[in-house]
Amino acid sequence: MADSQLLILDKKQIQQKINRIAYQILEDNLNEKEIVLAGIWDRGYKLALRLKEILLEISDLKITMFKIELEKDTSKLSATTDLEPVKVKNKVIILVDDVLNSGKTLAYGFGVFLNTPHKKIRTVVLVDRSHKIFPIATDYVGLQMATVLKEHVDVVLDVEGQEDGVYLS
Repeated sequence: MADSQLLILDKKQIQQKINRIAYQILEDNLNEKEIVLAGIWDRGYKLALRLKEILLEISDLKITMFKIELEKDTSKLSATTDLEPVKVKNKVIILVDDVLNSGKTLAYGFGVFLNTPHKKIRTVVLVDRSHKIFPIATDYVGLQMATVLKEHVDVVLDVEGQEDGVYLS
C-alpha cells in the first residue's frame, strides 16, 4: 500500500471483527435453521464468505450465499444476483458490505428484496464511516469511525499478493 495510507485494521484485527460479528449474527438468530448471507460484490461478498466459514464452525445453521452485483454509478437501482430473490423467500437475510459511506449501496442492496417476503433483514459492514445520506442503520459493525468526506477507506480482502487490511487515505 502507498505511504499516504494509514493502516486502520490489520489482518488479525479484521479476523477478530469478523469472528465477533459471526457470534452476534448467531445470537440474533438462535431459533433459525437457515440464514441468507447476501454479499455485495465484490468485497461485501468476500466478507460474507468469511462470515460463512466462522458461522459453520460455531453453529448448525444452513447458510445460503447470495451475490448481489450493483451498478453503482447510476441513479437507478440496477442489480444482478446469482439466485432469484424468490429462492430466499421467508428467510432471514443478512446484507453484507465492506464499508458504509453514504448508505446508497446498502439501500440498493435492500431493493433486491423489496418484492420478496422475508423474516427480517439485517446489515453487516466491516467499517461504518458515519456519512449517511440514506436512512440506513447497521446491525453488525466491525469498526465505526468518523472520517472527513475527502478521506477514503480501502478494504483489502483476499487480494493476491496483498496482506488483508483496512486503510485510510
